[in-house]
Amino acid sequence: MRVQRHRSVRSSLPEEAHEESGEQLVTTLYREFGGPLLRNVRRLTGGDQQWAEDVVQETVFRAWRNAGKLNREPGLLWAWLMTVARRIVIDAHRQRSVRPQEVEPDRLDTVSIPDGSESMLSKMVVSEALHQLSEEHREALVQTYIYDRTINEAAEVLGVPPGTVKSRVYYALRALQKTMKERG
Repeated sequence: MRVQRHRSVRSSLPEEAHEESGEQLVTTLYREFGGPLLRNVRRLTGGDQQWAEDVVQETVFRAWRNAGKLNREPGLLWAWLMTVARRIVIDAHRQRSVRPQEVEPDRLDTVSIPDGSESMLSKMVVSEALHQLSEEHREALVQTYIYDRTINEAAEVLGVPPGTVKSRVYYALRALQKTMKERG
């Protein structure tokens, strides 16, 4: 049945095939063979429409490049187009099997899972730096930052004036900052 269809196409292919312009050849190939070629190539590509369209386009491009060598008899032209399309698909399969398949990383692969080690390490470094402070400075920081007390509340607990608590917190923070810089 395919041969009969292509024999009826013969009238649409000009006899002066070698004088046919590139544009006319491409137009004629798409008009006469585009649909059947796409259907056959779609089967070769496993139903991948986009890939099939790319293969048909590449096949017609190769026909245009080889226009001077092509036999314009419709049956032979159809066979040539199918052979080229089949080889393009086979080459793509081979290329994919040689080169590792590129895949997008799963979202789960890129999600970091907190393990608490960084937090623990930070706590250890801060704890060690706190122990290097004087007892008065450390106690002022503990009351204001850890127990979340105001300066007045911390002064009452420590039994010192609020100004002393402010001063101790200020110098304690400076000492902590210096210690942390030294540790990197």
